[in-house]
Amino acid sequence: MTAARDAGPPVREPATPRDLAVVAAQLGRAPRGTRAVAHRCPCGLPDVVETTPRLPDGTPFPTLYYLTCPRAVAEGGRLESAGVMRDMAQRLRDDPGPAGGDVPEIEGVSAGGMPERVKCLHALLAHALAAGPGVNPLGDETLALVRPWWPAGPCVVPGAPPGPARAQELDGDG
Repeated sequence: MTAARDAGPPVREPATPRDLAVVAAQLGRAPRGTRAVAHRCPCGLPDVVETTPRLPDGTPFPTLYYLTCPRAVAEGGRLESAGVMRDMAQRLRDDPGPAGGDVPEIEGVSAGGMPERVKCLHALLAHALAAGPGVNPLGDETLALVRPWWPAGPCVVPGAPPGPARAQELDGDG
């Protein structure tokens, strides 16, 4: 089992009240600016949401795709701690090709610090899951390096007290 092969395809679905409850449980706070679920974990819960460019109060929200699953976030952190982000940033300085070259349509747009640097593997992972393979080479590479985060079952149970989720608690109408 690999995350790159088995994480599932991107989706773009309106976030339901249940999805928002799941994301709140994942984040430990109410989600802000969520406009869609961009990817679902193989367990069925959202693990990436698409956010609005501005929050309701007008504050800019810098992340289009936000990684919400705490286990996927932990995998991004594991890779960052292992120096993957630093190595990618150096490779990008040595060869800017993986940044996509001259793409006028996205001039001034950044994903995880791209195109000049690698700033956040979590953002690259979220983008790779939400956009699908072949769009962001460094995001694809990040996805290939993470371990599957879903085999233990759902990361959270909406409405349950904080703590490890038990898959059977999600049976029924959720």
